[in-house]
Amino acid sequence: MPAQMKLTDSIRINVLDALLKPGSVQPNIRQIKRHTGYHKATIKSSLDFLQKEGVLQGFGPKVNFRKLGYNLEVLGLNQIDFSAQKAFEKFLNIIEQDPHVYWVSSVVGSGNWNILTRHIHKDIESFHSEGQKRYRAIPGFYDLIKDTQSFFSVEPVFKNVSRTKSIIELIKAEGKTK
Repeated sequence: MPAQMKLTDSIRINVLDALLKPGSVQPNIRQIKRHTGYHKATIKSSLDFLQKEGVLQGFGPKVNFRKLGYNLEVLGLNQIDFSAQKAFEKFLNIIEQDPHVYWVSSVVGSGNWNILTRHIHKDIESFHSEGQKRYRAIPGFYDLIKDTQSFFSVEPVFKNVSRTKSIIELIKAEGKTK
């Protein structure tokens, strides 16, 4: 009797991981030709040009993380005191190793927030316990983080399109295409 597949068994996870490797997923030239009507050479040269210019950074799967049991997306705003340099370096090192965190950037806006983090967790409890274990144990943590605020993105989601789709629509709306 064949083994029953599960979303998170090692085979499915290894296949998803392999899809993220460079060269594992390539654009389907025939499919693009059907959508655009362009010649294959035009499509290929356009893809090569967009990659060379750094616009296309790769191809890969779009995964619904909620289907895999991670029901909480967290957006964190932090006010960091950059003069606590050693603690900041340790903070960045831990972030680099933390698989929950997928985005960290500087942020400018109202208030004193200067770092934005985005991460995924199974639930609010795991978010808090991971934070306690990983970050609050950093020597000088409370000198580094002056304030923090977390926002939890949960169901229902009212709109979810890719950033790529958004930028394409914006450029079309600006009339920059011919």
